[in-house]
Parts: sequence; C-alpha cells; structure tokens
Amino acid sequence: MPGGAVALVVAAGRGERLGSQGPKAFVTVAGRPMLEWSIEALRASPGVSEIVVALPAGAAPPDGVTAATGGETRSESVRNALAAATDGEAQVVLVHDAARPLLTAGMVADCLDALESGGGWDGAIVAAPVSDTIKRAPDGQAVAETLDRNELWAVQTPQVFRRAVLERALDAPPEVLAAATDDAMLVEGAGGRVRVVEARHANPKVTTPEDLALAAQLLGAG
Repeated sequence: MPGGAVALVVAAGRGERLGSQGPKAFVTVAGRPMLEWSIEALRASPGVSEIVVALPAGAAPPDGVTAATGGETRSESVRNALAAATDGEAQVVLVHDAARPLLTAGMVADCLDALESGGGWDGAIVAAPVSDTIKRAPDGQAVAETLDRNELWAVQTPQVFRRAVLERALDAPPEVLAAATDDAMLVEGAGGRVRVVEARHANPKVTTPEDLALAAQLLGAG
C-alpha cells in the first residue's frame, strides 16, 4: 500500500536483563520471538505500507521487512530506520517498540485515525491513564509535590507522526537525541502538537523476566 504509513520497529536493544546475550527482540515469548508478535500486528494493519526494523548490526531481519542498523541511542535507531524506508510517498510514520509484543492492528488504527481526526495534530500516541498517586522527589527522598494524576498519562507505543515533523525533530542536537525517552518528546520539543490515544488494553514493555512472564500470560490469554 504505497502512501500509507511507514512503520518503524525499534528492536536494537539487548536482552541482558532477561538473561539473554542476544537481541531482546529475539527472546522467545509465548512460543515465538518477541519481534514476530509486533510484525504480525503491523502486517494485519491496512494503513501500513512498509515495515522497517532497526536491529543490532549483523542480526537477520524477518522475511518481508526492510532492515536498518540500530544506533547508539533509541533516537538514532529511529532515524536510521526512517532513512532506510523505501516508501517515499508515505507522509505518516509509526514508531513501535519491539519490547511491547501486545500490539494489535486495532491499536495501530486508533493512532492513525486520531492523527487524522482534525485539530492539526502532528502526532498521536498510545497512553494509559495513571491510576497511582505520583509524587515528585528530586533527591530520591523528600517529597517536593504531589502531581494531579487526572492530568497524567503513562505513554506507550505505537506512536504516529507527520513524517516531515518527525524528520525535523530527529535533526535535534546529539545531546537532545540522547536524552529523549520517546519520539513524542522530540516532536514536542520541536513545537509539534501531540495528542494521547487511550490504550485499548495492557501493552507492557518487556524489560525483566517478570515482564516476560506477564507478556506470555497475556498473549496466551488472547
């Protein structure tokens, strides 16, 4: 589907905390490499024209996707993946973490629809309302303030952006790219307008063995 959204999957992280010496994206969850769950959901998404995966150097990509070499930082991996995309007609870019294997085509559609919902949005990101009380303690001990949880969202992926806006945001200085914890942060810093899209269901990031067990349980239940 030329002219659809280019999907970039960030899969260059390593799996030491999961007890693996290889790429985290290739760790098995619910009987399959973690990366395959996200690829399957993106392939089932009619709004996606191309899938590009940022992997560690030398790692073999899944069949039928475009490969890119991951960078030293997340932002570098995203920039490398976008540069490797072959669909020059696509004006929308979707970014997703391979470490969130519960992605669905419905979540992709929600983000793409939100971006085009009117209001001049530059980005749309999946997020979940915060239910815990959040306190700020800059020194790790003394509470400085309690934040209004009614205004707080825990951000996940996928995240979708206007291609031109994301490209401009990725031209930020190296220190800005290194400090960014997600792509929306860069777009916001470049003056872009980003809206949240409430997550349909849990989509936890797999970082620890406990996360892996939870993801396997949720995938098995699905």
